[in-house]
Amino acid sequence: MAKTMMTRFDGAKEMYARQGVDVDAALDDLNKVRISMHCWQGDDVSGFENAGELSGGIAATGNYPGKARNRRELFADIDKAFSLIPGKHKLNIHACYAVTEQKVDRNELEPKHFDAWVQFARERGLGLDFNPTFFSHPKAADGLTLSHPDKNIRQFWIEHGKASRRIAESFGKELGMLSLNNLWIPDGYKDVPADRYTPRARLKESLHEIYAEKRDRNCMVDSVESKFFGIGLESYTVGSHEFYLDFAARNDVLCLLDSGHYHPTESIADKIPSLLLFSQRLALHVTRAVRWDSDHVVLYENELQEIATEIVRCKALDRVLIGLDFFDASINRIAAWVVGMRNMQKALLYALLLPHEKLAAMQDAGRFSEMMVTREALKLFPLGDVWDCFCEVNDVPVDADWFRDVQEYERDVLAKR
Repeated sequence: MAKTMMTRFDGAKEMYARQGVDVDAALDDLNKVRISMHCWQGDDVSGFENAGELSGGIAATGNYPGKARNRRELFADIDKAFSLIPGKHKLNIHACYAVTEQKVDRNELEPKHFDAWVQFARERGLGLDFNPTFFSHPKAADGLTLSHPDKNIRQFWIEHGKASRRIAESFGKELGMLSLNNLWIPDGYKDVPADRYTPRARLKESLHEIYAEKRDRNCMVDSVESKFFGIGLESYTVGSHEFYLDFAARNDVLCLLDSGHYHPTESIADKIPSLLLFSQRLALHVTRAVRWDSDHVVLYENELQEIATEIVRCKALDRVLIGLDFFDASINRIAAWVVGMRNMQKALLYALLLPHEKLAAMQDAGRFSEMMVTREALKLFPLGDVWDCFCEVNDVPVDADWFRDVQEYERDVLAKR
């Protein structure tokens, strides 16, 4: 570490130490956190099926040059992104990224169709998470899958859900790292429905069939993800927060909170401690909501800081499975990955450098003025100096430098696609 940076870091340590914070312990804790980076930012959720345009309430806007067009290019772009992100992490993939020599429909997918991903992850020390893909398919053309009135269509998607659990379990076994299998469906209606109850009853029945078969919980865990709104699903989503919250509580399944799937003024941070009181684990998809659109690149903003703070404050870094979920086709896709991942880490570091016990004691004693003054003072503490040290130790560029690497990669690789 350069002498100037070391001097700044030592000064930061002293400041935090006066507040009772051990900076070295915070950095050690941060280095253990594996964030699941979503593969679909690299190719605008295209996948390897050549299925055509996105459907099911999902849209990637923009046409920035350099999009990954195949597995080789996507793997190379992922490598580039991880070379600029401190620490070791995980990859989150969708079923539509199966690597097959000939077309295999989603209800027939097997672990062998993801061998290339397992090999890629094993060589780099990564974990793998999985998502069944319930959108952009002829059998989801009308926006309904597991709640569809047609039993045959429901059965197709039930089989896909079962296959996805087998695939996620195989990831955990092969890589020795817990795999999260997260289920999200686009089901809903554009206008006010005539019947809200029956579609949810069908979804409940479908989910019971998917989760009936026991899987090795040391290798994989299941989660269900709600959504409040979708494009073309403005009036009603079958898989609401209340539906999945109740289902998860009664069926030994994790609840996954996506920070962009709620009312625009609603934060998931307040939900985290409540759910952790009743569940051993909790899963997150961290994104940035802009009005009603959830899938913007994660920025270092107040809501992100609050999400991270609740995780750390609850001493739940080993209980919360953190993944990112956004896609922006209007900017450099690798830069989007790196910005999002590093910001999630910065937010966790910010939270790890707060004197939580000291602040909690002030709250319990009713010393609210002192608590407010202390928290406000901590906002201007030299977090950046500690972050730069974390980057240096992990042999990645600091924030002032990493984008030059992306620009060079764009010039030498992306621009030639």
